[in-house]
Amino acid sequence: MSGTFPESPESAPLNRRPASVTTPAEAPALRRTLSLSLLTFYGLGTIIGAGIYVLIGKIAGVAGLYTPVAFLIAAAAAFLTAFTYAELSARFPKSAGEALYVARGFDKRQLSIAVGLMVVASGLISAATIANGFVGYLNVFADVPRPVAIAALVVALGALAVWGIAESVMVATASTIIEVAGLLVIIVVCGDSLAELPHRAPALVPPAQAETWHAILLGAFLAFYAFIGFEDMVNVAEEARNPVRDMPRAILIATAVATGLYILLALIAVLAIAPAELAASDAPLALLYERATGKPAVFISLIGVFAVVNGALIQIIMAARVLYGMSREGWIPAPFGVVHRRTRTPLLATGVVAGTVLVLALALPLIELARATSFVILLVFVLVNLALLRLKLRGVAPPAGAWRCPAWVPAAGAAVSLGLLAAQAAAFVST
Repeated sequence: MSGTFPESPESAPLNRRPASVTTPAEAPALRRTLSLSLLTFYGLGTIIGAGIYVLIGKIAGVAGLYTPVAFLIAAAAAFLTAFTYAELSARFPKSAGEALYVARGFDKRQLSIAVGLMVVASGLISAATIANGFVGYLNVFADVPRPVAIAALVVALGALAVWGIAESVMVATASTIIEVAGLLVIIVVCGDSLAELPHRAPALVPPAQAETWHAILLGAFLAFYAFIGFEDMVNVAEEARNPVRDMPRAILIATAVATGLYILLALIAVLAIAPAELAASDAPLALLYERATGKPAVFISLIGVFAVVNGALIQIIMAARVLYGMSREGWIPAPFGVVHRRTRTPLLATGVVAGTVLVLALALPLIELARATSFVILLVFVLVNLALLRLKLRGVAPPAGAWRCPAWVPAAGAAVSLGLLAAQAAAFVST
């Protein structure tokens, strides 16, 4: 099922721009080139990034030997919202993504625009955060001034995003394969530690003590952010060959693969090295590699460069597609929806996104950027889950044969996201 998708009265655009200013029918549209495999690798690239290369140590410092349990809890929380996105991506396979979902669920134009701009903001801030992280990885190999490294990265990725979606996703796919290969290398070289699992398994099962579970939940709160990224996938729906069938599958496959890798890595990490030692390292996976092989972890650092570049590219593509989709819905100025005839990419939207990322990356510190990203994403998760819940309560059915989940899933997803949001706000106030 490709090509155009008929709209029911419930799915008709809210306040679409008048026909006099609608993009002409003969104007170029986004090119449908993404298969299920490319969508899945694109999704893996958004989920598995530079974060896991440093985050696992911080989680071990909080949850200790129960780090695998913390990852299991985080995976359960992430899957609730992933199921919601899977259904909504089949209901409304358009580039406006979350903004469109909220529009259909709440029938509030201003709220939809606000959500769309929040999603764009999360992409801009996340890409700026990643661009800052790029400097640290690059300095392992060459001492390049921070402004020069950031500017070179953002300009190059902006040019790649303009070149074409197929080319961009192929680069992202290659980078994702390298990232996953890096994680598999860690698993293989440290795999001997799994032999200890049978007799150490009892120590990995948490007791029924409030203090212990408090630490595990704090670790799960940190681990949750390693799963963020599946939400970016829906914004390339108009470039998928068969979005109604393939997008939900790609979201769930990518999330499941990431979950399996994370939990296996968490097990290996706490079996191979004491959690306190992992927590003290800024590069815990590199530490695992060095301890297992006795060699410098230059290889893992190089993979970290690919992970950072891939993450920034995907965020730039995502934010530009949201601006494009919002423009096509008539919610922001029409030029953002103009697609170049040769590259079939939204030039103005991509240029504005890349330029803003550059300014943010040069102007703001990494920690503040990361905090802002997580806050915005959780707020969007709450609204998107509630949007699907309202659609279900109103009896609005998805297309025939499309993925669907029971109503309790978005209800639970909204509750969990709101809880994480409240926990983050409380932690910020206490500091």
